[in-house]
Amino acid sequence: MFAIKTEIKDPSAEGFAFSEQKTMYGGRHIAKGDLIFVFASENEGGPGLLASGIVTSAEATPKRLGIARQTPCVSVTVKRTALARRRLGRSELKPFSDWNDGRPETELNFKFYRQATNKIVGISDAAAAFLRRFF
Repeated sequence: MFAIKTEIKDPSAEGFAFSEQKTMYGGRHIAKGDLIFVFASENEGGPGLLASGIVTSAEATPKRLGIARQTPCVSVTVKRTALARRRLGRSELKPFSDWNDGRPETELNFKFYRQATNKIVGISDAAAAFLRRFF
């Protein structure tokens, strides 16, 4: 399972297209049919957790020649399956900063908010179960 934090221009859209998104923590392995949780980046005015959906396509962005270190990027399209009913964003996850406590809240805080960059990340089953409670 995966989660993405990025700018969302139309939060009420039935689907989303994300072009050349950075990936971390196994995010580059995203594929058609995967479950994904969509976070509208608070850096761009979003509320945090926005929706869940199913990946309808995923295509790796080719590496650029002449650049030694590159973050893998992927373009994905997502069919929205549900809208979040409760808020979950930076302020709700900030207290969970003991990186070794094994809590799903801490995993999400670490992967999304320790660095401000937008990205696709792989998440654990425990984090996915935690996120499902918001729908």
